[in-house]
Amino acid sequence: MQQVSGKTVIVLLSGGLDSMVCAGLAREAGARIVALTIDYNQRHRVELESASRIADYVGAAEHIVLPLDLRRFGGSALTADIDVPKDGVPEVEGGADVPITYVPARNLIFLSLTLGLAEARAAQDIVIGVNALDYSGYPDCRPEFIQGFEKLAALATRDGDQGVEFRIHAPLQHMTKADIAAEAARLGMDAGMSWSCYDPTPEGLHCGSCDSCRLRSKGFADAGLADPTRYA
Repeated sequence: MQQVSGKTVIVLLSGGLDSMVCAGLAREAGARIVALTIDYNQRHRVELESASRIADYVGAAEHIVLPLDLRRFGGSALTADIDVPKDGVPEVEGGADVPITYVPARNLIFLSLTLGLAEARAAQDIVIGVNALDYSGYPDCRPEFIQGFEKLAALATRDGDQGVEFRIHAPLQHMTKADIAAEAARLGMDAGMSWSCYDPTPEGLHCGSCDSCRLRSKGFADAGLADPTRYA
């Protein structure tokens, strides 16, 4: 996060640990934060409440919650009646299958919306909490995708056509989940504000068994930090 002090920065804020840390980094850098949360009718809708808490905590100048019903598309355990895997974090190196929790083109869709908001707010900087190291194997978390979208932004917008350079910041791109948990602690942020679980219990607890819960728990353990998460 460089050279954003005093500038308007659009933070894609899901309510998860990664996006929480991104918002904290933007605040630390002295940016004026406009937060965008996409309510895509996901299974883990409780994360929308987390996004609201985080936006308040970092002093976002504006927090937009945009409805977008991706359950109409389906194709993912997060947007269709497909069981969320509970049998451990999959290995994805070497060309293994992308997990069923991948939502088709989600980050491409979300960044397109974020870019539209950036242009409408005369902002050039976008922050997204994608991460390529931990487990996902999601193609829309890779550095090549972020770099490609920056080039696309220059071609697809009026501002880009007039020479404005949009910058997509992905400060967590090469961090482990332990690194991210440690960064939250360094920023003085309560990680309990964030939500990671793909399959919340009816009581509003993290299930403790889905891939995201396992990674979250392991991240805190590897960082030597107390995990504030309430698991079932």
